[in-house]
Amino acid sequence: MGDETRVAFHRDLDEIDQKVVQLFALVSEGVGAATDAFLAGDREAAKSLMDRDKVIDELYCDVEELVQRQFALQSPMARDMRFLISVLRIVPELERSGDLAEHIAARAARGLSEALTPRIRGLVEQMGRVGSEMWREAADAYVDRDGEVAVRLNERDDELDELHVSLTAELVAGQLTVPVALEMALVARFYERLGDHAVNIAERISYIAEGP
Repeated sequence: MGDETRVAFHRDLDEIDQKVVQLFALVSEGVGAATDAFLAGDREAAKSLMDRDKVIDELYCDVEELVQRQFALQSPMARDMRFLISVLRIVPELERSGDLAEHIAARAARGLSEALTPRIRGLVEQMGRVGSEMWREAADAYVDRDGEVAVRLNERDDELDELHVSLTAELVAGQLTVPVALEMALVARFYERLGDHAVNIAERISYIAEGP
């Protein structure tokens, strides 16, 4: 690889990296904002988050295109190959997580929060807090190439799973109408899946951090 080609290649790698960082920021901010919008029944905030999801989709497509171009035009080796392969695994998880945050926010427009018991509201708030913390930690770990993040997020995911179980138990207790309970079961599942995606991404971050 000639000097000029190498410079262009590493410039593209930097661009890919910055776009992935931007995706992490959008998703991690979106999880907390979606929880706030949902619990407050804030339709305007929900609409803003749904519009933001389009930005996430565009960035996701941009990153995939850039990565595919590197494989087509260059011959990445060792660390660069590890990075590019990992990015191809990470960005679909980010895109799907953005969708999940948008799905939570969308329920704000349906006035669901007004029908919740204090106990259920508290559990949703806790799931939103843990989910937000997991995603902020995943975002920081990506920037820092923190190879230990997978262990920590697995522990936090266990906490999120326990909250999911508790919320499900509240829903089947019959305190809500059936339509509201069904919608809330979906919301609980969205948070649970957000935790799973954060864990999957953490494993890819650990892979990048391992070298060579």
